Amino acid sequence: MNFQTKLLWIIFLCLSNFSWAAFAQNVDLKNNWSYREEKTQKWFPATVPGEIHTDLLNNKLIPDPFYRDNEKKLLWIERKNWEYKTTFKATAAMLKKKNTELVFDGLDTYASVYLNNQLVLKADNMFRQWRVDVKKVLKSGDNNLVIVFQSAQNVVDSLAKKDLPFKIPDNPRAYVRKAQYHFGWDWGPKFTTCGIWKTPRLEAYDEKTPEKPYVLNRKIELVQEPDSLGRSFYFKIDGKPVYMKGANYIPSDAFLSRVTKKEYEKVILSAKDANMNMLRVWGGGIYEEDYFYDLCDKYGINVWQDFMFAGTMVPGDKAFFDNVKEEVQYQVKRLRHHPSIVLWCGNNESDEAFKNWGWMRSMKLSKQDSTRLWHDYVRLFHDSIPKWVKEVDDKRPYLSSSPLHHWSKQKSITEGDSHYWGLWWGLEDIEATQKKTGRFVSEYGMLSMPNYSSTEKLTLPEDRHLYSDVINAHQKSNKGFIKLNSYLNRYFIDSTKIKKMNVEDYTYLTQCLQYYTIKNTVGIHRSKAPYNMGTLVWQLNDCWPVASWSITDYDNRQPKAAWYAIREAYRDDKTPEIDLTRPIDLKLEDPKISWQIKGNKVFLKAQKQAKYVYISIKGYSGKWSDNYIELAAGEEKIISFEGKIVNPEIKVFSLYEVLKRY
Repeated sequence: MNFQTKLLWIIFLCLSNFSWAAFAQNVDLKNNWSYREEKTQKWFPATVPGEIHTDLLNNKLIPDPFYRDNEKKLLWIERKNWEYKTTFKATAAMLKKKNTELVFDGLDTYASVYLNNQLVLKADNMFRQWRVDVKKVLKSGDNNLVIVFQSAQNVVDSLAKKDLPFKIPDNPRAYVRKAQYHFGWDWGPKFTTCGIWKTPRLEAYDEKTPEKPYVLNRKIELVQEPDSLGRSFYFKIDGKPVYMKGANYIPSDAFLSRVTKKEYEKVILSAKDANMNMLRVWGGGIYEEDYFYDLCDKYGINVWQDFMFAGTMVPGDKAFFDNVKEEVQYQVKRLRHHPSIVLWCGNNESDEAFKNWGWMRSMKLSKQDSTRLWHDYVRLFHDSIPKWVKEVDDKRPYLSSSPLHHWSKQKSITEGDSHYWGLWWGLEDIEATQKKTGRFVSEYGMLSMPNYSSTEKLTLPEDRHLYSDVINAHQKSNKGFIKLNSYLNRYFIDSTKIKKMNVEDYTYLTQCLQYYTIKNTVGIHRSKAPYNMGTLVWQLNDCWPVASWSITDYDNRQPKAAWYAIREAYRDDKTPEIDLTRPIDLKLEDPKISWQIKGNKVFLKAQKQAKYVYISIKGYSGKWSDNYIELAAGEEKIISFEGKIVNPEIKVFSLYEVLKRY
């Protein structure tokens, strides 16, 4: 094709698209919604996009779900069915179009859609786009749209019961294509919500717009080759090996409609500013909004994208597989133009879970059922999903599961990616990382309390003691405080003193522990390159205020101590520092820290060496230029905070002072 012919063809395509755009009629259906509990009388105003919990909250019918122990008081919501309705007008121009479709990009999850009293759609997948031809149902003037959401918890319980005596480990949530974290996690609340979580629309057109050509302007490879030490695992971008420094990303809110563009910007900038070049979108959440990936494209952050399966086996019936195929191909086609995505991964931890989590014993699975479960697993993650992905994106690598080997197995150190939970779950010493660094460590971490300013917001004064019911309600990890105190006892303070601590000091020490752990673990990982070619801390962010492995706080995405550690450890202009001297073994003296504030700067000086110097301002949840710093004797450092605060109430902590109190 010569240049002139090419030019004419491009002009024709542009005019075709312009013509379609000029005459298409697209109407967002986000106004005038109301909701009610099914079969009750009274309707209340609803917000779209939204979910039932946020609508109940906006109407002051429930208390703040995150406050104190309100979570357990709101479990009734997930057992009800909920109705949403609106009225919209169809213009004469829309009715003349050859095609008129209702389009839903996000229905969560079991939804029956009625237009003008006719059932036009039954949806059962939160991750799919649903399109339905409504030309024959649509009428001039007012059109009534009603959506009835069935309780996802009731449905999955029913499906699991119907399957008995066959069992799918480890939770009935395995039956539903819905964000798995909605059913509760070891860092998240159980709000099994429902609702219209993305804006629906009406599309009227004569001809469909052509799909834009799929172009990926970089070459992405995942290299897994046998070598003298096992099997490599690293990414090559445009022919160059890249050491990945990053974190695991979970949904940024328990209620997805609250994650605005501004919130996405805060979260992604927290990764960029910490010198990260990779985020792993974890498989128990959602396929994120395009804006999330736009920001990753912009800031040079590579994305490891899990499909939305986490820690369960799967149903093997045709309907489930067909549903997943539609989901996978829709999401890959939606996201494939983002250059930041470097990997499609089948699931989070399902392979290693089946082989190592003791399901056969704990769930009394028969050999026949175990064989069936594994067969269905292989059919989906080894055979079907890679085939479906390749049909729409043959330019990126696919990995069946992360990881393939449990952290207790030797192969987790020598081949594949590794979720190294000997640290924390295995209660191993932090120093063990020196001999147990895998080829690509895609999960590891240390739990800490949320920032104390968050604890103050979610508690009453009488709640602020270890281990009050409210404090426990915001700590979801199994035996979490026992494990945390085991590490504090080894690295910071004798366990007999811990129970005497106030929550603020306890919070400080847990964050010092997380800082110490992450600083040294990253340093060890990076020191082993090129044997090790990636380190992704668990986790970047939280979805509510909670004790977790996150390095940032839910409230305003404020850094926790470990964020400052990782920012330093991920620098490329210097070798990360490794200092495995246990703080409990330090000979600390009173540093006699003095400080003064000028504008938004705090000037700090210590007469003796000071470790883990932490500054807080009452009521402030913004970002400091630095924190949890070390001061040498006689050294002065200046730390700034964002914005202006009138008469700030400042507290300055150091390790010596906190330990001395006990």
